[in-house]
Amino acid sequence: MSYPILTWIVFAPLAGGLFILFVPKKSVNLIKAIATAATAIALTFSILLLLKFNYSNPAMQFVEKASWIPSINIWYHLGVDGISVGLIFLTTLLSFLACIGSFGIKTRQKEYYFLYLLLSTGMLGTFTALDLFLFYVLWEIVLVPMYFLIAIWGGPRREYAAIKFFIYTLAGSVFMLLGILALYFSSMPHTFNILELTKYSGAWTLGFQIIVFIAFYLGFAVKVPVFPFHTWLPDAHVEAPTPISVLLAGVLLKMGGYGFFRISFPILSDAAHYFALPFAFLGTINIVYGALVAMAQTDFKKMVAYSSVSHMGFVMLGLASLTVTGFNGALLEMINHGVITGGMFFLVGVLYDRAHTRDLNHFGGLGVKMPVYGGLLSVFALASLGLPGLSGFISEFLSLLGAYPVFKLITTISVLGLVITAGYFLYMLQRILLGPANEKWAGITDINKRELCTLIPLMILIIIVGVYPMSALKYQMTAISALIQKIGGFAF
Repeated sequence: MSYPILTWIVFAPLAGGLFILFVPKKSVNLIKAIATAATAIALTFSILLLLKFNYSNPAMQFVEKASWIPSINIWYHLGVDGISVGLIFLTTLLSFLACIGSFGIKTRQKEYYFLYLLLSTGMLGTFTALDLFLFYVLWEIVLVPMYFLIAIWGGPRREYAAIKFFIYTLAGSVFMLLGILALYFSSMPHTFNILELTKYSGAWTLGFQIIVFIAFYLGFAVKVPVFPFHTWLPDAHVEAPTPISVLLAGVLLKMGGYGFFRISFPILSDAAHYFALPFAFLGTINIVYGALVAMAQTDFKKMVAYSSVSHMGFVMLGLASLTVTGFNGALLEMINHGVITGGMFFLVGVLYDRAHTRDLNHFGGLGVKMPVYGGLLSVFALASLGLPGLSGFISEFLSLLGAYPVFKLITTISVLGLVITAGYFLYMLQRILLGPANEKWAGITDINKRELCTLIPLMILIIIVGVYPMSALKYQMTAISALIQKIGGFAF
């Protein structure tokens, strides 16, 4: 085993969280410094990972493997390839920026930052685990801190939103656990090794694969979220504090999509072909339905939450295509959505901190009062609606391009979602920035330096990937091509 860079990335936040437990709760500045340093260490190592990553090699890299529970063949097994490397960078970046955004938390900071760092470790571990048992443990670790972060520091209906999130996610995880056990006992010798299990895909009957695929689908679809399992998302987003909404949209939703890429499609490839049409159909429902519901919202945060439902539909559509182009679009959409929507939730928080309302009908004319904020909001909104030249366009275009030769009618219907998305984002910009100024906000102040620090890095990424998509695509293309070849997809 080489230098354990992945262990550093995954467990640096947890180490910081444990250190915080020994700090007096009155030492708020020290607690914030430790949390920021822990997330900065993880981000630094993830940047180093990108620099050292060989994107022409489709195999797992930086592999760490050690026996954990030998009696049942469970291993501490970490690795990274082109499918996960971008998601690891996204997670460490958003964890660091949201940690800075958390400086506005005024109550129970010690508990908050410990739970926050535990959440970060769970998310990072999910993207690096190559043992299904380890994957499940880290997947479930995310559930506990997220529940408390919403239930304690959330809005007026925080308990309801937290319980709803907990029940939905736990119910899906139970089915996923049954799927994991089915794979373990049907392999010979019994193994939880994800890479080994991919070799069995041709040996299992279609009926077995369908049943297990459904079990994993119920676990992953709740996280994506796929219609009709999406109803927890708007409640959780609206009630969660801003930094947690950033991680919820930017990272947690990607865990479900990553599960399809890493487990469902490569291990259960025959079932993946069997369910391709339902996947495309559900993706289209997400795209169009999510966009229509977003257009009807007057709550700024809820509008952005429903836009996530719509955007994640492009991930489902790209996966359904079983094409190299569609898969590249789906994976890039996960990363781009994390960057763009993470920024959108930061911007929602900036406005709410000043106005103490998210009702879009109560604003107007803020472009004059908050010109810097207005400029940033415009960039992120245009990226989210898929303006060419910004990152949101290329991933959605690739998803549609890959899906069209396979599902012409469904893809054509999905394009309507882009038109609706443009409508509600432009309408949002009009209601907030344009028109006559509301005298109620005469003394409102523009975005401050700390808030700018959380948004500028994300805006830079949006522009770089939008202008030069290969800056991101080069990391994933080789791994995606190898995956498509493995599952018998289409090489276009």
